[in-house]
Amino acid sequence: MTENSSPPPEPGPRKPLTPAAQRALAEAEARRKAAEQNAIVRPKEFQGPKGPEPTRYGDWETRGIASDF
Repeated sequence: MTENSSPPPEPGPRKPLTPAAQRALAEAEARRKAAEQNAIVRPKEFQGPKGPEPTRYGDWETRGIASDF
């Protein structure tokens, strides 16, 4: 087996965006900034479960016993 040490090919020139696409990108950026400014700072949770949020992933572990709900 031989290793190919050549760099990946350069991407070609990008196609110019349409005015509608430029507007959509600008609107998305404005929404992201507004959401960032309106974000609620939540207090840190104490005594909560470790790892991924169990209500989102569908199972809960207590003392080594996992239960699905």
